[in-house]
Amino acid sequence: MIPTKKLRIAALALISIFMIGTLGFHFIEGWSLTDSLYTTVITLSTVGYGDFYPETAAGRLFTVVLVIFGVGTMLYTIGLLTETMVDARFRSLMGRGKLEKMIKKLNRHYIICGCGRIGYLICKELSQEKIDFVVIDDNPEIIQKIEEEGFIYYKGNATQDKILIAAGIKRARGIVCALPSDAQNLYVILTAKELNPDIYILSRSEEIESEHRLLRAGADRVISPYVLGGMRMAMAISRPAMLDFIEITTRRQSLELRMEEIDIGESSPVSGKSLEESEIRQRYGLIIVAVKKDSGQMMFNPMASYVISKGDKLIALGEDKNVSLFAQACISA
Repeated sequence: MIPTKKLRIAALALISIFMIGTLGFHFIEGWSLTDSLYTTVITLSTVGYGDFYPETAAGRLFTVVLVIFGVGTMLYTIGLLTETMVDARFRSLMGRGKLEKMIKKLNRHYIICGCGRIGYLICKELSQEKIDFVVIDDNPEIIQKIEEEGFIYYKGNATQDKILIAAGIKRARGIVCALPSDAQNLYVILTAKELNPDIYILSRSEEIESEHRLLRAGADRVISPYVLGGMRMAMAISRPAMLDFIEITTRRQSLELRMEEIDIGESSPVSGKSLEESEIRQRYGLIIVAVKKDSGQMMFNPMASYVISKGDKLIALGEDKNVSLFAQACISA
């Protein structure tokens, strides 16, 4: 039986004894309900002022029974309440210490500021991708939800320097600003750039007008969920087949096609080879939709003669298992 359930049962039993004691003194001794409740309280608390006491034999016998059962129940309930409070505090301290140790071990991780509807979806995706991240939030209900999901988190306000430092901002690879207001996200961007000038910053934009301000503050990319949502809804009307293709290639649960970004390192087996020589299409059944150069230049539908270089990001389209095999080959090489 869990402690909260025990405490609930004990509290219910104690309330029942108080009611029985009040009604018992009221009917046996003829006292008012107020006086009967008062007598019950001072009897069970063993204070015993003596201003009210049973005068009949039945009343005295009732008091004996009330003391035997009531005092024990009261002491048990108080002890259980104290134990629950101490245990909760102990578990909180132990859990916080464990989380802090886990955060200190992280390196090149991501920090998610705010775990509302958008932040939560980001965390779920990163968790499924096995990407290390730390969530920062100070809402008790959200913290409970984060704990249930098993995410690593740090409780606090993401706009404070010390909270970002505790979340490992100086070792982090990137930070996602998903706080409710653009002003809060702007403040986090400025603080993050000051603490770690090389960090990648992705920010949510509530208002379209705020996008350029967030970019000027240091965000590498700004995304408005409302703009993206509106575009997809419009596409569902004007170009439904295109929307179906996008959803098939980006939905994680899809068993048909998957579009993925593959990083090419120096030791990658395809580095220094042309797309034709690499035989990506023949060996893995993948289509290279685009290539993003290390400089940021994006090349769409590259020619077969294109030579793959270190630092390239290949946007590959194909069956999920084939995409995973090619990505694994590039990592393990």
